[in-house]
Amino acid sequence: MRSPLFLSSSFLLLTLYFSALRVAVSLAPKGEWTFVQNGTTGITGLEVILVSPTLILMFDRVLGDPLQIDGHQAWVELWNLETNTGFPLNAITDTFCASGALLSNGTMVSVGGQASELPPGVTVPPDADGRMGIRIFEPCADPAGLNCTLFEDPATLHLAANRWYTSAIRIFDGSLMIIGGTHEETPFYNTDPENSFEFFPPKDNGQTRFSPFLARTVPTNLFPRGFSLPDGKVFIVANNQSILYDIEAQTETILPTIPNGVHVTNPMDGTATLLPLSPPEFIPEVLVCGGSNFSDATPSEDLSSQDPASDQCTRITLTPEGIEKGWIIERMPEGRMMPEMVLLPNGQVLITNGAGTGYAAVASVGDPIGNSNADHPVLTPVFYDPDASLGSRFNREGLPTTDIARMYHSGVTLTPSGAIFLAGSNPNSGVVENATFNTEFRVQFLNPPFLSRSRPTVSRIPEKIAFNEPFTVDIDIPNDLNTDNLKVALMDMGFSTHAFHASSRLVFMEAQLTGNKKLLTIRAPPNNRVYPPGPAYIFVTVDDVTSTGTRVMVGSGASPPVQDQGVPLPLASSAA
Repeated sequence: MRSPLFLSSSFLLLTLYFSALRVAVSLAPKGEWTFVQNGTTGITGLEVILVSPTLILMFDRVLGDPLQIDGHQAWVELWNLETNTGFPLNAITDTFCASGALLSNGTMVSVGGQASELPPGVTVPPDADGRMGIRIFEPCADPAGLNCTLFEDPATLHLAANRWYTSAIRIFDGSLMIIGGTHEETPFYNTDPENSFEFFPPKDNGQTRFSPFLARTVPTNLFPRGFSLPDGKVFIVANNQSILYDIEAQTETILPTIPNGVHVTNPMDGTATLLPLSPPEFIPEVLVCGGSNFSDATPSEDLSSQDPASDQCTRITLTPEGIEKGWIIERMPEGRMMPEMVLLPNGQVLITNGAGTGYAAVASVGDPIGNSNADHPVLTPVFYDPDASLGSRFNREGLPTTDIARMYHSGVTLTPSGAIFLAGSNPNSGVVENATFNTEFRVQFLNPPFLSRSRPTVSRIPEKIAFNEPFTVDIDIPNDLNTDNLKVALMDMGFSTHAFHASSRLVFMEAQLTGNKKLLTIRAPPNNRVYPPGPAYIFVTVDDVTSTGTRVMVGSGASPPVQDQGVPLPLASSAA
């Protein structure tokens, strides 16, 4: 007969075992992410923006893509997420290496581009000079996109300056701020810069604003990374420098330099994002990752496709105290040139795409791989958890490895389903096959594990939400999810090109679940500076399982510029 001591010890061991098992289960991933290839584009998806719950708009150039329209090559494609097929839209000006964003009324505006090109065998280019181009895609109610169009009138609707490799972001009044760029073809460095800002719709009687910051960040300042902050100022990083720009006062405040001489904008592309903003203070933090430690005083022919990319990430809190403290250094699992950051509805950041060595641009270093200035594609994404402790924010738990290199001229965006859309990659001057790095037309989705299980469903969401106002929605939450862990995200998916998601934004909203867990009361962001007025998607995440995103209009939906709305933030949220 067993002794009482033995039975007691056995019971204790069993208790500890099952307790440990419960902990292990609670910490285990809720499934695996998967890459799924589904469909092929007719152009290289180097510029990607979600323009409706079912449609993605992509832009390229006129140099051999197979998609045709009106007897010539198309360079704009509308992708239907329901059928995973695309079709051409007519454009007038060349959209290569342009930028864009959504206005406060939901209109998508594409700006800048390059001078026209002649495809092989063509004597008259189908495209006009796009460097001052403005293209308008108005909100389109057709879920299939068949009745959607792109509007251009270059004679009467154009920028104030030539801008190739420019960036555009939506600001607090719902208009676009257009940042920097170059005037002429640049084989690598920015040798003919446009060191100014302008706006659409125009401010300042259509004149540009000179930027000392842009002037001192040449030659490595193409596609500057800009973010509209909760106090209305704009954070910009280019080369290895950063500023705060006050749009209203027209002043630049110099911020600490990126540590260790790391360059983070084209042609030494790192990536950057504004981290999720949370109530009540919505304190802004910016994360910058990747790029290059090599000197931008080095002639491009003396650089190598085998030069290691930087694994450095730096993070700064944009309050007076945070600015005084400066950039905090972290390290990715590997170096990345041309990575992309995608904000996820649960507040994490997905870092994907890019190369382990080399640079952006095409055939301009001393030893390109075919035409590619970069080599050693990084094929496995990584998560960054902003809320984890320093030193433990990166992990790859549940993430797969792809067999498709996504390097120069790639695009990626979150979709309303919660899946990540990936397209493009073309480190070539035109369409190239049978090379180490081909022109890539295959579309992939990186699917989260919650797509294959029951998810929270949200209904009765209003089409418009007013700043600082509460609204109540119906919610159905699966019984196995812990409602103590509930987040409501308001998101702009951004405009993806050249390793940057312009206007990408996630604002967490205050939310209260009723006792029967059937109603959820949400408070909209306090004002139009915390979330610039315009389209957004609402996602509800419960226990790391996310609902489908529902499109809403934040604010009145009026055309820009719009007046300040809502209530001001406490002074603690002010950057400077």
